[in-house]
Amino acid sequence: MSQVQQAASEAAINQITGEVGAWHQVCALEDIWPNMGVCALLEGRQIAIFRLQDNQLYAMDNHDPHSDANVLSRGIVGDLGGERVVASPIYKHHYQLRTGVCVEDASIRLNTYAVELRDGAVWVQV
Repeated sequence: MSQVQQAASEAAINQITGEVGAWHQVCALEDIWPNMGVCALLEGRQIAIFRLQDNQLYAMDNHDPHSDANVLSRGIVGDLGGERVVASPIYKHHYQLRTGVCVEDASIRLNTYAVELRDGAVWVQV
């Protein structure tokens, strides 16, 4: 990626939250097993990053508001009605990976973050 492309990418607006943030290199793609998550502390926030079997990446808050615990990165990744979700390991509430919306209570929505793969490394915008 050229410096111009990287600068444009780093200045991009997070499509989900509408916020502009800095990009952070988190880990190598192979550090995240397929259909699993990891947690990264970025700018004081715990962010859960998920890698799907096809190498799609998603990032959202790690905090589960139902259990008040930072555990979502250890949740079970799956599919509900064609929507990719993570199930909290405590009370099993499902959160859409794309939007952060809780399937069981649509009034609850977690922050989601732009995430991309650059030269084998996972980057998250916070």
